[in-house]
Amino acid sequence: MSKIKTAFFCKNCGAQSPKWIGKCPSCLSWNTYEEEVIHKDNENKSLDKLADKKNIKPTLIDEISPRNETRIDSKNNEVNRVLGGGIVPGSLILIGGEPGIGKSTLMLQMALELSHLKVLYITGEESDQQIKMRAERINLSHSKCYVLTETITQYIFKHIETLNPDIVIVDSIQTLTTNVLDSSAGSISQIRECAAELNRFAKQTDTPVFLIGHITKDGTIAGPKILEHMVDTVLQFEGDRNYIYRILRSTKNRFGSTSELGIFEMLNSGLREVSNPSEILISQFDEPLSGIAISATIEGMRPILIETQALVGSAAYGTPQRSATGFDLRRLNMLLAVLEKRCGFKLGIKDVFLNITGGIKVDDPAIDLGVVVAVLSSSEDIPIASKTCFAAEVGLSGEIRAINRIEQRITEAEKLGFKTIFVSKYNFQKSDGKNYKIKVIPVGKIEEVFTALFR
Repeated sequence: MSKIKTAFFCKNCGAQSPKWIGKCPSCLSWNTYEEEVIHKDNENKSLDKLADKKNIKPTLIDEISPRNETRIDSKNNEVNRVLGGGIVPGSLILIGGEPGIGKSTLMLQMALELSHLKVLYITGEESDQQIKMRAERINLSHSKCYVLTETITQYIFKHIETLNPDIVIVDSIQTLTTNVLDSSAGSISQIRECAAELNRFAKQTDTPVFLIGHITKDGTIAGPKILEHMVDTVLQFEGDRNYIYRILRSTKNRFGSTSELGIFEMLNSGLREVSNPSEILISQFDEPLSGIAISATIEGMRPILIETQALVGSAAYGTPQRSATGFDLRRLNMLLAVLEKRCGFKLGIKDVFLNITGGIKVDDPAIDLGVVVAVLSSSEDIPIASKTCFAAEVGLSGEIRAINRIEQRITEAEKLGFKTIFVSKYNFQKSDGKNYKIKVIPVGKIEEVFTALFR
């Protein structure tokens, strides 16, 4: 009888130990080690049939001839932008997100739009009839999109060998199991081994593989941290369920930038690409309202105008409240301290609530001035003039600091019909003298902004 080997794995970080220990030495978490089967003597390597053994030897880097491989067009401009220009052949891409956010819809929609390629959609969570129902709702047809309801990797690779697809989509990696291990699906060892098998297949055959992954309650990808190290690209699909907009972010990308952003609109017929997010993130009002300011931010290579809403009121219970949605609360507290210390505004005894509309999260310091102006507008109960926007960082001494790529921000505001934009005067010390149709107001202190807007 073959002997089965077991080990203990940390659920948090995937660290391995031969025995149970209370505190993980890697991530310092307590009571996270679980015992799992890691090995059977009768291992079966199923990937040897997929590719011939290569004669690998050390090579000088100057002797390696680069290959100019053409990226695969995903037929989705937002996905192409986040991936850095398209799908790289042989890449392993992991997509994570909350349940029901639209990960499967996004992948199935992309599979159906690639009508010129043979796509294999492997699902371990839904039946083929459920996939068909979603495809009919999306209202797209594709004669070369194959659906496989299988969870054992050895059987999956047999079908792949027969079908020879151009792109493989796995929904989801937590449902796959391999006969090499005896542990249950979704365990740390199973996720790691299945991902390793798919990674070897992708690299040996130059076939792109998309993995849909679950997330934990903390918002991180479920499974060992090594899963994110093994893949080439990690995409995060996020959004508030109370909003119809979904955001695709790249948190790791070996073939492109990690600061790109793709925006979709969730409809009954699937996900619609949003080519101009500035128009949907700015609300339309019949009359001016206090506490609202428009800021110009940059996400990757794309300039976006966003709306910042602030509400300032007297603290009803003595202790003032501070709340921020879509903005760093610590940075909000810093800006409020600057307003009180450097500018004399008594906000320490008032409640301050801040919201970035549209359900998106922004960490660009260039929206500091918009946040400050929205807070002052709500505190003084004076609306800001329409068609006015802001793009500048606020320093600890109350100065308006310069930001990068100011020309793109001004051009975006000009394109959307804004009449005035407040920027740092230090951005134009070495100005190229370009003339804009929009009125550019350079400022150096918060007091100058307050005087121009409210007095």
